[in-house]
Amino acid sequence: MHQEKIFENTEIAFALKSKQELSKAHFMFRMMGNATLVKVGSFLTSKSLELGLPVKGLIKKTIYSQFCGGETEEDCIPVIKRLFDKGVSSIMDFSVEGKASEADFDAAMNKKIELVHFAQANTEISLLAMKPTALGRFALWQKVSEDKSLTEDEKAEWERVVNRFDAICKAAYEAKLRVLIDAEETWMQDAADDLVELMMKRYNKERLTVYNTLQCYRWDRVDYLKGLHERAKSEGFKLGMKIVRGAYMEKERERAEEMGYKSPICEDKNATDRTFNDALSYILDHTEDISVFVGTHNEDSSYLAMKLMADNGLPPNNNSVWFGQLYGMSDHISFNLAKKGYNTAKLIPFGPVKEVIPYLIRRAEENTSVSGQTGRELTLLSKEMKRRQKE
Repeated sequence: MHQEKIFENTEIAFALKSKQELSKAHFMFRMMGNATLVKVGSFLTSKSLELGLPVKGLIKKTIYSQFCGGETEEDCIPVIKRLFDKGVSSIMDFSVEGKASEADFDAAMNKKIELVHFAQANTEISLLAMKPTALGRFALWQKVSEDKSLTEDEKAEWERVVNRFDAICKAAYEAKLRVLIDAEETWMQDAADDLVELMMKRYNKERLTVYNTLQCYRWDRVDYLKGLHERAKSEGFKLGMKIVRGAYMEKERERAEEMGYKSPICEDKNATDRTFNDALSYILDHTEDISVFVGTHNEDSSYLAMKLMADNGLPPNNNSVWFGQLYGMSDHISFNLAKKGYNTAKLIPFGPVKEVIPYLIRRAEENTSVSGQTGRELTLLSKEMKRRQKE
């Protein structure tokens, strides 16, 4: 059976955008298509904010409004409601990065718990996102991952990390929400994997609360998934997996070369795609035990997920399968999936303009480096602009 190419439908993809918003998005992606411009712009933005130059308004009107829902969760409510009118749920992500004190980690925990209560009051939000290093020092995660002995102070510090994690997962469990735990660099990930597994044992017994993330540019992840599945079956907890391709490839390869160990990253894009598709196939063959959040901007992977669901007799709205994309990107995937009845969500970053800048710079750089991403966005935006001109 030939699969319908639903992602070509730009009328559905951009139904929420006015002509002015379409033009603005087109301009933003055109700028991001220029690697030099992104580099220079990122540097100038950081410097201008450091020096207190009045650029906040310009940033807010351009890249910030493209990729962020607002400065506070309340600011995001109109965005959340507009998305939900088109069948797309929201995942709230307080995208303030680079904090490093115990007070910051406690504040991050309290913010996540606040967001749980906010999501309870706004039923358009079904999932929350959480970054492990928002709750504890990277160096500590690394030390635990490397199985090095901790000092007494570090043991107490690690216990606080575990307790913060537990408080958020418990709040999500009690609110009947799901929480997606991000994956980070390989040299801190073992500690994160172990801690997420502990949370699954606590909070995924009778229903699903906690998801771990598989970065499929790692060649070892399908084996990890299969091992985790066996443990989940024998210990009686449900498995939630968010699958993504991954975000730290260059950094991972450079470190491996520098330190003389085998790179944890697949040799090329095709190998990464195969790992992603193998993980997806394995999960969709085992939806009685595993729920999946397919985090992808890749059309082929999205079509494959739809095909595998059909092959396994899963209806589009089966609650074991969710699709997700970032706010401001890949609307042709999100809105067309939602229109066909698939569970779809947008990750909505929010936070004070100045504090979200590191996130936005990373987003712009990723867009520039992902082959074809910016070009695809531009093609679809142009197509919709032309379609509207004919109306």
